[in-house]
Amino acid sequence: MTIGVLFVCTANICRSPMAEGVFRALADKAGLGAAFSIASAGTTGIHAGEPPTSAAIEAAARRGYDIAAQRSHPVSKEDIGAADHVLAMDRGHVADLRWMAPRDKIDRIQLLTRFGPMPSITDIQDPYGGTPQDYERALDLIEASCKGLLAALADEATAKARSLRTAT
Repeated sequence: MTIGVLFVCTANICRSPMAEGVFRALADKAGLGAAFSIASAGTTGIHAGEPPTSAAIEAAARRGYDIAAQRSHPVSKEDIGAADHVLAMDRGHVADLRWMAPRDKIDRIQLLTRFGPMPSITDIQDPYGGTPQDYERALDLIEASCKGLLAALADEATAKARSLRTAT
């Protein structure tokens, strides 16, 4: 069984798709991609089925991440229950997710920035409708936090990857 990682923002068209793409690329580069089940979702379904914004796709692509095939998905109790780690982009998402989550899964919900290098920063600001620089700033925090998340999960992921290789 893989380690479930779910990234959540408001509409799943900017921050969480970028986080999914970044974390997937980092895990693959580290040879640990098979150990993870990585997804993203939004606290609302307002853009369900739509791709990330063109600005998010372009910002991610400039750094080598391909998120163009992703589609917006509203988060469900089942998504939260299936994930081992539910990473919210801001404190508002944490509050929303805690209302949605099965009571025994609330402890899985945390801010992505908890794994970042700057403890004073809690929220990754929503770049939607902003400038390319707003997307770059969000992506800076996402990358740093995803690197920290992968480091925190590396031992568990290495063991999972090893057991998956021996099972085949």
